[in-house]
Amino acid sequence: MARLNLSKTQLAKENASLGMYRRYLPSLDLKRQQLTAERNRTQARMAEIEAQIERRVARIGEEIPMLANKDIDLKGLASLKALKIGERNVVGLRLPSLKEIEVDVARYGYLVRPHWVDLLAERLKELLRLRVEAQVTRRQVALLDAAATKVTQRVNLFDKVLIPHARANIRRINIALGDRERSAVVSAKIAKHKTHMT
Repeated sequence: MARLNLSKTQLAKENASLGMYRRYLPSLDLKRQQLTAERNRTQARMAEIEAQIERRVARIGEEIPMLANKDIDLKGLASLKALKIGERNVVGLRLPSLKEIEVDVARYGYLVRPHWVDLLAERLKELLRLRVEAQVTRRQVALLDAAATKVTQRVNLFDKVLIPHARANIRRINIALGDRERSAVVSAKIAKHKTHMT
């Protein structure tokens, strides 16, 4: 750590630094609050999507108990055809957002497979869409977590390290300057007193 220069110039620098820290701290804190709020909303959306997936899977089992029949080949019935992911800006953070998803249902002979395969294909399309949305939302939560952590570290740096350090430096410089000023006054009085005595 560099030795503190106990001068008026250094005092002005420390005061300027303290002012800057105090100006930036509220905006950093606001950014942290906004990121945390967005993270909480996104986590709630994630929980909602996961609950929808669970409900859809359970509903498929209830609506189509014939799925237990392993003789019918259902592999590749629904697959992801196209996916378009964009970006949205949240407090300066770029988050992926699902723009477009296209699910393809494999062609099959209507007379070869049972009638319930149509319903299953529709349900699988819905489920695939939800699973892709869940992946994108998980990524958003991860990015928001990382950004909130980074901003929180900066807020703590300003609040717990830089501002107290600048205040301590200002106090030390003020004490040193006050001591020098008193010493100069005392020296001047002694010199004046000596000149009057001679």
